[in-house]
Amino acid sequence: MTNLKVQWLPNVKGAFSKVRKNKRKIPRQIFYLLPVSFYLLPSDVAFSQTPKLGNGEGGMGNVSQQLPPSSPSSPSSPSSFRVVVNSNQDGDVKPDEQLTLREAIEVVNGTLPVERLSSGEKAQIQPTTGGSRIEFNLPAGATAIQLQRQLPDLASPGLVIDGSTQPGYDASTSATAEIAIPVPLVAIAPAPNTEIFRGLTIVADGVTIRGLNLYGFNASPIKQQLGNLLIYDGVPKPVTLTTPPGDIVISHRFPPPNTKRQQPPNDDFPFYNRDVPPKNVVIENNWLGLTVDERFPDNTSAFGVYVFNSQGATIRRNRIYYHEGSAIITSVRGENTVVTENIIVGNGLAGMPDALRIEGVVNKSQITGNLICANDGAGVYLFKPQGDVRIQNNRITYNGRRLRRAAVYLMGSNHQVLGNQIDNQTGPGVVVSAFPNTKSNIIQNNGFAALEGLSIDLNTERDPEDVYDFQRGDGPNPKRNSPNRRQDTGNAAINAPEFATRTFVPAGNSVTLQGKADPNSEVTIYRLSDYQTGRQALYQQGYGALTTPLTTTKVDEKGNFSVTVENLQVGDIVSAIATDPRYGTSEPAVGAFIGTTGGTTGTSPNSAPAGKPPQILPPQCTSRPAPPEPPAPPEPPPEAPAEPIRLRVPRNVHFALDKSFISQESAAVLDRVAEVLQQYPFIVIELQGHTDPRASDAYNQALGRRRSLSVRNYLLRKGIAPERMTIRSFGESQRKVPGGTDIVDYARDRRVEIIFRDVRGIELIIEEQEDDLQIERRRGRR
Repeated sequence: MTNLKVQWLPNVKGAFSKVRKNKRKIPRQIFYLLPVSFYLLPSDVAFSQTPKLGNGEGGMGNVSQQLPPSSPSSPSSPSSFRVVVNSNQDGDVKPDEQLTLREAIEVVNGTLPVERLSSGEKAQIQPTTGGSRIEFNLPAGATAIQLQRQLPDLASPGLVIDGSTQPGYDASTSATAEIAIPVPLVAIAPAPNTEIFRGLTIVADGVTIRGLNLYGFNASPIKQQLGNLLIYDGVPKPVTLTTPPGDIVISHRFPPPNTKRQQPPNDDFPFYNRDVPPKNVVIENNWLGLTVDERFPDNTSAFGVYVFNSQGATIRRNRIYYHEGSAIITSVRGENTVVTENIIVGNGLAGMPDALRIEGVVNKSQITGNLICANDGAGVYLFKPQGDVRIQNNRITYNGRRLRRAAVYLMGSNHQVLGNQIDNQTGPGVVVSAFPNTKSNIIQNNGFAALEGLSIDLNTERDPEDVYDFQRGDGPNPKRNSPNRRQDTGNAAINAPEFATRTFVPAGNSVTLQGKADPNSEVTIYRLSDYQTGRQALYQQGYGALTTPLTTTKVDEKGNFSVTVENLQVGDIVSAIATDPRYGTSEPAVGAFIGTTGGTTGTSPNSAPAGKPPQILPPQCTSRPAPPEPPAPPEPPPEAPAEPIRLRVPRNVHFALDKSFISQESAAVLDRVAEVLQQYPFIVIELQGHTDPRASDAYNQALGRRRSLSVRNYLLRKGIAPERMTIRSFGESQRKVPGGTDIVDYARDRRVEIIFRDVRGIELIIEEQEDDLQIERRRGRR
């Protein structure tokens, strides 16, 4: 058994002790979901690591924490200035001819008197009315600012830091067609081999950050174990266990280094009245987590925007990519937060896997009009929030790349999920947790497709095999048979509608549908476009994705409904959901068929469209804006049928015993894989992690996942888009040589299989390889 030594941060100990005291009220699975990044420590908290490897399937390090002395008191309010940054250098403040970003922040904060500057620096500063402004006039080719240490907090009310003022910035262009977000020119990142927790920390009202590129803000790797999570064997960056790092953090002024006052009895809401949240912060038109040339950075950030203590923050039209944790996370307080028209892609690579993680006090918050694509977990994950959130008109697609989860996971009550397009999720569409007595969550007018679960899944409290079972949903619920179900099932166990029959006969161009639902609720009829049968079906028998809402009708006091629906044809399949404002929206009804009982294929309950839905286009989160249309070319001749592509490309890589890092030999193999994927952009892959059998099932499952993750991250750095790759782990369950006990057999087991899929239906011929086989030393030999 591996020795484990972890020195918990004080706030983590307090959070977990609270759960233990109340364990009778909180299901065991929720305990493992508790976030541990509640409290913000100062930017110069340091961590050291002393590795101590075990003898088994993992290693461990001792963690020590060093806290700095107390922060100084806040400066008095300075006058307002317009400051132009003309140098990309960083370091100590000194009177020279170059004005740096660090010096500009200190000037507007009032901690650097203008009198201490040189005449050349003074020429870059002008008094102004209203809030201060920091603008840029960096030399061409020198627009990347590499920080030597943490920047001062932004403590000047009304401050605007505007990267769009850099000469050459073009606000009329965009690299993406889906949402127009201009390409920034001014980049801010840590200097090489320099650890900096946060890029910009906002502690004042009315601050605006615009037109910047930030990435690379993270904390040191620490090996540890949390709850039921297994120990990492590589060099992870556990963004959820250190002081919250990230590109942009919003908090009250000078977060205290001593977290004792955030312990009980204040742990329900750990701020005092003097911890005033910054109000009306705006973060817009920034690129966070990716480089200005749209590449995966050498050093990834932990979080994109960390809303620790804020009121009325607006996060709009940003590209937020490639973070190890969530793209946007709220913590203790994020009231009236608006997240709108952002492109959020490829986040959750190593920590919290969900694109948006919303927790704490979040009254009247909104998530609207975003493109949320190819993130590693859920698109939107609400963890025990206090208050209500509206999730509306978002495109949430191809998420769950690393972990199977619902596209939208709701805890709490009174949330609204309206008018979203939710598809291609390795889990259900929307899951409503049973905890804590959730109800009144309204889920309407959404379009679902290609899910691995129900479109809407109301969880029932139970004892799951794994914590992630709850985030995947638990499938269709039985009809409510007890008042107690109101307490232990999401949305107070509102019943799914039931059609009077599985087949309805059309009359002309319309069909009258009848059935039962909870009295006085409202039933919405949906068309199912990807209902399937057979072994390969995505859905349980009788279910499909709620694709198109058709009409809505009221249920009478006896629980009956009848509605006539136009434009339904023989062979169509319909379902329904019920909504009651007191309890929320139900799970879907078992599908009903439009046709004649006993008729032709597709017209009876026992005869439905078979197989998978039609082939979809290759996954692609964003596209380039369309150039002006050239004159129409002549019609090309019809294409000949495509011949099978014979690819001499390896389908596996191998790993050393108990390891998940990529060896030099495996890197050469993956370079060949990357070349093929770049040559054939219509190919998507699934990365299946495997292990040898010499550890527990749970350990090997986690080790297989880490191996898949290593391969995925290597290919990301080679420019392969995250939406083209999905991660699975099979642990020891699919050995290469079943029953083999030789070390060569074990070496073949320790692999990641690369499953190539061509969504156009072209046959692919793939080759095995063992050039990178890593065989352990035989025991008893020298």
